[in-house]
Amino acid sequence: MSDVDVRVEAHYGRGDMAAKIFAVLEEDGHDLNTLTVEDLTPFDEMHVRGRQATVELAKLASFTEGMHILDVGCGLGGPTRFVAATHGCRVTGIDLTADFVESAESLAEKVGLSGQVSYRQASALELPFEDASFDGAWSQHVQMNIEDKPGLYREVARVLKPDARFAIYDILAGPAGPPHYPCPWAPEPEISFLIEPEPWRTLLEESGFEIESWRDTSSEGLAWFAEMSAKAKEDPHAATQRERVVGPELRERIGNLRRSLEENRVVLIEAVSRRR
Repeated sequence: MSDVDVRVEAHYGRGDMAAKIFAVLEEDGHDLNTLTVEDLTPFDEMHVRGRQATVELAKLASFTEGMHILDVGCGLGGPTRFVAATHGCRVTGIDLTADFVESAESLAEKVGLSGQVSYRQASALELPFEDASFDGAWSQHVQMNIEDKPGLYREVARVLKPDARFAIYDILAGPAGPPHYPCPWAPEPEISFLIEPEPWRTLLEESGFEIESWRDTSSEGLAWFAEMSAKAKEDPHAATQRERVVGPELRERIGNLRRSLEENRVVLIEAVSRRR
């Protein structure tokens, strides 16, 4: 791995996150023998707007039963399990962070989805799959850590079948300057590689994708942050669930992301494209 890859993995890895999630769930009164995909939602939807954003993106992508979908940068695998459970797809997730991959496997086994989802540690710049292997692909809040974006999207295009959809929900550079650090994807600028929306769109098109839908969801993201703040005041214990897994530094990083979104330093874009 490159020096940046090593630093990115070190940033995200926490050491057996699945065990920490199970411990928090048990503390909060859950029976670990009867866990569902929904029980894991507070922990494994690691992006702005959480499960709601995943629901919307999966609907736009029109993934259907029997498709084999690739999740590029799957994290703890929350969206892979949602798509498998609700759309009947077979889903393969890849992530650079070994801890995410190992924990995703444990979480999938716990909710009975090991037969529909699988995970591999790999770089998105060197996908370990044959050409035209997948019926669709998906990525949420991932490219911010990848400098070689042309290489990323060429690889995704390579492993997709012709006419397959690629659904993306991502954080992009806003016009008001760099984001506040530390933030959820980077403690410092050296591993953050934001791109503005229009160059990003052009890059996708140049990589072999035709844009089918494109929407700025920044306002929805701000509304979600406001809703989460209100819920935290009502139930402070529940509000700290993810913090109890990731660590107390998460609060500052999430706060900086919210401030960056409020100040137009970052924007949220939801896009669906088709492989030409």
